[in-house]
Amino acid sequence: MTTTDVPTTRSGALDPTRRNQTIALVTLLVAVFMDMLDGNLVSVALPSIQRDLKASYTAVQWMSAGYVFAFALLLITGGRLGDLFGRKKVFLIGVGGFAAASLLCSLSVDPQMLIVSRLFQGAFAGIMVPQVLSIIHVTVPKEKQPGVFAIYGTVGGLAATSGPLIGGVLVQLNVVGLDWRPIFLINVPVGLLGLYFGARHISESKGPADTRLDLVGVLLATVGLLLLLYPLTEGRDLHWPAWCYASMALAVPVLALFAWFERRKAAAQGSPLVPPQLFRARSFVAGQGLQLAIFLFTGAFFLAWYLFMQIGLNWTPLHAGLTALAFCLGAFISSALSVTALVPKFGRAVLQFGAIVLLAGLGAFLAVVEARGARIGTWDMAGPLLVIGIGFGAVASPIPMFALADVRHEDAGSASGLINTMQQLGLTLGIALVSVVFLTPLGGYANITPGPRGQAESAAAAAAFASAFKPALIASLAVIALTFAVSYGLPRRVAGHGPAAQPEPAAAG
Repeated sequence: MTTTDVPTTRSGALDPTRRNQTIALVTLLVAVFMDMLDGNLVSVALPSIQRDLKASYTAVQWMSAGYVFAFALLLITGGRLGDLFGRKKVFLIGVGGFAAASLLCSLSVDPQMLIVSRLFQGAFAGIMVPQVLSIIHVTVPKEKQPGVFAIYGTVGGLAATSGPLIGGVLVQLNVVGLDWRPIFLINVPVGLLGLYFGARHISESKGPADTRLDLVGVLLATVGLLLLLYPLTEGRDLHWPAWCYASMALAVPVLALFAWFERRKAAAQGSPLVPPQLFRARSFVAGQGLQLAIFLFTGAFFLAWYLFMQIGLNWTPLHAGLTALAFCLGAFISSALSVTALVPKFGRAVLQFGAIVLLAGLGAFLAVVEARGARIGTWDMAGPLLVIGIGFGAVASPIPMFALADVRHEDAGSASGLINTMQQLGLTLGIALVSVVFLTPLGGYANITPGPRGQAESAAAAAAFASAFKPALIASLAVIALTFAVSYGLPRRVAGHGPAAQPEPAAAG
């Protein structure tokens, strides 16, 4: 381990105090929660925003998609910036920028201002979020990392699923007549507290002194991701014109050129944006595949499910959010047990068992939809959702633990950026999958919006959405079956529960 890898305080001395470590960890996890919560809050508030700002449908789409787009494009570069300039420093810049952009969002007076503010918000999130896993990997003692990864996975899952509930409450309360603006304003005090406690309690770490920013790599990676993610983000609303397929096809040679350039730069003893040695570790490669697959499921299942509840069944965001609590409870229980107790003892078998539980939960949900159809209620969904949550927590939470096990400290930023990029790519692919297996069968009902309806219209819409939700559940089952298959690429056991001084070679079987 180089001296730059040693967690230090501002005075340069080691900081072993448990209190500082706890406060630092809470600060990092609150940042993750703030980022993941934000996207879900905004999706619930979009109808109010559209009405208040008199925004077009295209503008409303970009208020949501723009954030995800900027976020995904900056993740890999943001992770490497932490290795280069200091992970704590870059994290604080990301937190401060995210809070400032959130304030601008809340002050927006027209759709254009909100779209630009959301782009900045996503960009600063792309700088902030990769530092979290990097700092945990480098500064948390390896014997404590299983517990930290369990909390990390639980926090992310709770933010993703509780977002609609919190957003629904904030919009419905209309705090001091601000309508949708509190969904952004809440990030400002949280960000300020993050800056204060982060500056005082997070230890600084960075890569070796000779690390440089790979500008050509940044350009190639950004262009490749742009060519891939833009059509995936916009394709559904544009009815998949030919240029979408051409763009995605062109992304393949661009990303291949990026991979070739990174190998060449590494061979010349340079500082590649994505060090090729990361892909020599079997745990990292399989972890990336698993991250992509599980979040492809997340993007597909949750979007179809929330559309089914809020548009098909015409439930309020608050009703839909409360229904999601069954999933949250299951994920909360299994996340902690999976990483702290089960994975260290049983290894990848825990993820495989979680995938089987997930399959069982989805199968039960499909059976309930088949039996109840448009008459389905919250309590009908609660049992299957609890099982789905238990399976999801068991699979998703240990992924960073496996993926980072053999990663060198100096490559922590790049590795974290790639893990988060796979997550966003999976979500984007899942959303694109929904347009094929869920929205297409809906036909004209795909354009219906929540609101007052006649009894006949409401019954017809609910029946149409219930029917379309079945193929979405079947597609989710197929994706989880893929997740189960990919899990065999993981080593049977995690090579180490934290940072290793040297990278381990690809494990056998």
